[in-house]
Amino acid sequence: MDRLAEAKQLFLDALALQERGDLEQAKCAYQEALALAPGRPSVMNNLAAVFIELKNYPEARLLCERLLELHPEDETALLNLGNCQLKLDSAEVALLSYDKALGVKPEFADALNSRGSALLELKRLQEALESCDRALALKPDYAEALNNRGNVLLELKRLGEALASYDRALAIKPGYAEALYNRGNVLLELERPGEALASYERALAIKPDYAEALNNRGYALLQLNRPQEALASYDRALATKPDFAEALNNRGDALLDLGRHEELIENYRTLLSVKPDYDYARGGLLRAQMQCCEWAEYGESAAQTSEDIRAGKRADTPFNFLAVSESPADQLRCSRTFVADKYPAAAQPVWRGERYRHDKIRVAYLSADLRDHAVAHLIAGLFEAHDRTRFDIAAISFGPDSNDEMRVRLRAAFNRFIDVRSKSDQDIALLLRELEIDIAVDLQGFTKYCRPGILAHRAAPVQINYLGYPGTMGAQYIDYIIGDQHVIPPEHHSYYTEKIVYLPDCYQVNDSKRRIAARTPTRAELGLPDDGFVFCSFNNTYKFTPVMFDIWMRLLRHVEGSVLWLQEVNVTAAKNLRREAIERGIDANRLVFAPRVPRLEDHLARYRLADLFLDTLPFTAQATASDALWAGLPVLTRLGGAFAGRVAASLLNAVGLPELIAGSREDYEALALKLAFNRELLADIKARLAQNRATYPLFNTDRFRRHIEAAYVTMWERGQRGEPPAGFAVPQLS
Repeated sequence: MDRLAEAKQLFLDALALQERGDLEQAKCAYQEALALAPGRPSVMNNLAAVFIELKNYPEARLLCERLLELHPEDETALLNLGNCQLKLDSAEVALLSYDKALGVKPEFADALNSRGSALLELKRLQEALESCDRALALKPDYAEALNNRGNVLLELKRLGEALASYDRALAIKPGYAEALYNRGNVLLELERPGEALASYERALAIKPDYAEALNNRGYALLQLNRPQEALASYDRALATKPDFAEALNNRGDALLDLGRHEELIENYRTLLSVKPDYDYARGGLLRAQMQCCEWAEYGESAAQTSEDIRAGKRADTPFNFLAVSESPADQLRCSRTFVADKYPAAAQPVWRGERYRHDKIRVAYLSADLRDHAVAHLIAGLFEAHDRTRFDIAAISFGPDSNDEMRVRLRAAFNRFIDVRSKSDQDIALLLRELEIDIAVDLQGFTKYCRPGILAHRAAPVQINYLGYPGTMGAQYIDYIIGDQHVIPPEHHSYYTEKIVYLPDCYQVNDSKRRIAARTPTRAELGLPDDGFVFCSFNNTYKFTPVMFDIWMRLLRHVEGSVLWLQEVNVTAAKNLRREAIERGIDANRLVFAPRVPRLEDHLARYRLADLFLDTLPFTAQATASDALWAGLPVLTRLGGAFAGRVAASLLNAVGLPELIAGSREDYEALALKLAFNRELLADIKARLAQNRATYPLFNTDRFRRHIEAAYVTMWERGQRGEPPAGFAVPQLS
């Protein structure tokens, strides 16, 4: 066989190997053919294509450049060169090569498809869609162009059309792993994680080491509340691709759900070693360290996070940042940055200015926490008390259905209780429009399972931020935030994108039906001293700071026989706090940890055994402070700089105990000592708390109901008159 014939046979063998997916063998056969017949365009182009599939873009580019020196108008070489440039250089550079190829061959479907990819990367989405459509007009069964078109439609948020495009690609090419992966992605966007999971599983059956599919499979599993399986999926992705930053970040979410905080710290360290500027990772590391009370880097990390937030960086999520900064200005910057990144206003709002005409004002409460959760325990009584002659009350629930006692109670409290977990943000917004909801009250903010995207679609004429998140959401589509003069003083108005609505007593609703167990356990049962003074702080450990802990340890040093009673949130935090106590000269046994108990009424009964609740800062107790006061335990707080640091002060004012609000750290410490040593003074405060609980506004659910309904009416009336949102104060009602 002569050289040319041998080269031709090697070329045909290589082509068969390439079609079978045996790329390494195909590469070798093409190289042998090229050695026998140097400069053959078909061989060089196919070898370049194999190099591209093997992600060896430098070698592919060299081949293309050599070929184009010989044949400057070889459209396939120009296409392959563009594909290399898209990976190695930039989309702008690649686009020039694709356009040259199309100048040679205007009806070149492959070049039109790749050009669509470059335009997609450049965010020139309409042009990208047109390029894909031109490719499909030439080649209707072009699965890759259909997949690419789906990607453009996904970016355009035309989710139904994107799904249809992927399905068309898969009808032509059922084993197309990339289209199955992308189909899963659009299903995630549509809030259909079960179907997304099935799509990822099909992709992985074809391509088991598909790291991106393993990563997104993990995300779908997290959405389905299967964190252990999600963690395993992320680990498989990272075994394939150890420097996969997104998988490391998502793995952190699984560890957080599993409560494996110590591992979470190391996970964030690994992520930051791979990609030091990964969005929100530094704040995530700081939060994990705070959850574990690992404070070695606290001061430096908190200062750097605040500096980055002020610079407009995606340094921390808003909820995490509440525990880091007392600055309402910085908290506003953090929320604005986060909302612009994650929850921008929809281009086409669902509600477009219509005026609904109903006999009753229709209010929808949006929450993931309509179950055994602190928010539900605070607000359940309000739902039941609402005036049904004037209001139609709906629940829009997008959190877990735990089917617990509280869930059963809440289902009965609404005119309509709608579980929307399987719906997309847009579909939920459309549902609210269909129901002609006048007022949408978001009880979630930026807390776990939040769905701000619903309100980003402008689901209702009036949209409110209330209760679940103590701060501004930084979103122009949230009209109002409900507060009071203590949590949002007048001089802070500029730090809120929402208009401020003041309730006359306290912004926080409370349920006067909350039960407290009749039996109080003994101190001995819970490891507390029979006679020693019991300082208590049942706040979550991420709210603890070294400065606050210094004060607490000095209190223990000065008050002989006293103990500090804390919640056992996680084992690592308990270990670290004991070590921190020893370093401050305090016996670790003077820290007593209370395990979680299943029923709130039993937890509330435990408060009776404590003498004084010590609050935290910059993030004070919220529902925890209400729990303590409801159970008869005085709360000592310090007035903070922002909403989250002023909640306990608002509660104390509303229960008639403003003397328990300290103005400085020094005053806080001095007042704690005074109360510990002056048992008569403390007994007097406890007696007044017991009396005030029944007579002051804080726990008067029906009084609160009248005030918040008055707020709703004023907001609704402004909307009916076509007036923009404006702040106002609800007058004191008898």
